[in-house]
Amino acid sequence: MDLAPTESDAIRAFCEAYLGKREYERLNGPSGSADGAIQHPALGSIRIHAFRADNGISLSLRLLNGAIPLLSDLGLPAVISSFADFPHGLVLFTGPTGSGKSTALAGLVNEINLKYPRHIVTVEDPIEYRHRSQRSLVRQREIGRDVGSYAESLHGVLRADPDVILIGELRDADVMSACLQAGETGHLVFSTLHTSEASETVARIVGVFDGGRQEQARMQLATSLQAIVSMRLIPSARGYGRRAACEILLNSAAVRAQLMSPERSVQIRNTIETSRKDGMQTLEMDLSRMVAERLISYEAAIAASDYPEQISSNGGSFA
Repeated sequence: MDLAPTESDAIRAFCEAYLGKREYERLNGPSGSADGAIQHPALGSIRIHAFRADNGISLSLRLLNGAIPLLSDLGLPAVISSFADFPHGLVLFTGPTGSGKSTALAGLVNEINLKYPRHIVTVEDPIEYRHRSQRSLVRQREIGRDVGSYAESLHGVLRADPDVILIGELRDADVMSACLQAGETGHLVFSTLHTSEASETVARIVGVFDGGRQEQARMQLATSLQAIVSMRLIPSARGYGRRAACEILLNSAAVRAQLMSPERSVQIRNTIETSRKDGMQTLEMDLSRMVAERLISYEAAIAASDYPEQISSNGGSFA
């Protein structure tokens, strides 16, 4: 860019102005990093990550959509729109940072907001998409501004009589346990995890509990889980933009039995592969479809997959 390098003093002044007090203290404290979000009149929502390095403070700024995305505009599999109709249960979106989880969840919350008279409460760190109440009443809480942590927030959220709860990330056993319980007791709960596929997500959730609580966690997950969506954003074959590729697990009777058994949980991927008619698919199935439709390149599909041998150059998927 034909611009002069930004001076360190200007970066620090930006952080002091736009990060909350708690996050600015984190940046200057032992953690050495902080997160925030701002609304820009021309650019829309901007997510901020600031961190200390050997040459001073560095900034990573992510430009988000200026408006709440419509679910129908995101190019996601049609079955995902049906998640807005679930009366209760747990829906998880997983994938690496920048894979589209927050945007997909914003689209789902917006879908509910437009369709149903529900009470929706979100807890985020930070708030990325700001929803205006439509048919639903939407209340958004931010970690550091409104509440100290996800675990602290859940006690208050459940007392607020919500129908829909969005928790930005499942970070520890207390948060996971509260979300599982909320999904069992009549709430629709959305959240995210940094895992790459459905079977890994199950293992991660169960693994955060100590040995004595793992069996209970499996039972709760089998009872409350509605769906897991594992996402990747793939460069479009057009040369600009990205396409969302998704692995989708739905909690069928077969999946429920596998969730309850440590020995049978390894069969989850096989069940996904053989349940396409029910709306399930592996990531490789979706990548193969996108290659066949020339939406993405074969090379991009291979780079995004943990099972590249299951993708063929003509778009066929090997089970």
